[in-house]
Amino acid sequence: MASSILFFGFLAFSFSYVLASDPSSLQDFCVADENSNVIVNGLACKDPKEVKADDFSFSGLHLAGNTSNAVGSRATTVNVAQIPGLNTLGISLVRIDYAPRGINPPHTHPRGSEILTVIEGSLEVGFVTSSPENRLFTKVLRKGDVFVFPIGLIHFQRNVGNGNAVAIAALSSQNPGVITIANAMFGSTPDIPSDILVKAFQLDKNVVNYLQSRF
Repeated sequence: MASSILFFGFLAFSFSYVLASDPSSLQDFCVADENSNVIVNGLACKDPKEVKADDFSFSGLHLAGNTSNAVGSRATTVNVAQIPGLNTLGISLVRIDYAPRGINPPHTHPRGSEILTVIEGSLEVGFVTSSPENRLFTKVLRKGDVFVFPIGLIHFQRNVGNGNAVAIAALSSQNPGVITIANAMFGSTPDIPSDILVKAFQLDKNVVNYLQSRF
């Protein structure tokens, strides 16, 4: 009996040891080395002796983005491409400007959840859950309000105020990525065969051809 207890105790200890790992970074920082040819999941680290304060800084988020475009919004991203010191930290930031009635069209972030704060104006925001429910959660936000978009889910924002609107969003990845649904479906390179889009969206082929020409 004692030997059985000892054996199972040894198994439990061995199993816990195998699963053990470091849950966080093993160094103070890993500033991205933009000149490195090493390919890793992220970016290779710069020599810490060459790191400067500027590697952790970005200026310009106070400047409004140009919203003179088809959707009436502009995102100014602050990720690892703008701040090398974000490398391995799992966070990033974006400023979004909206013209009156402007939208940030339906899109997803494949590698990060998003928490958005309205700085100026009023926004209608929403996201759709995964199939088969495809449930829409939507809410009108005003200055100071906060809303969360879970990772990978399609979401959007629309300016419902009379003037310009501004939001700041934080994301749980140094490079969360963005897939704008319309651009991906109708503006891929090369084009997705039109008959697939006709059947998927239940549209006339002429409409699909028109949309592909627009994107």
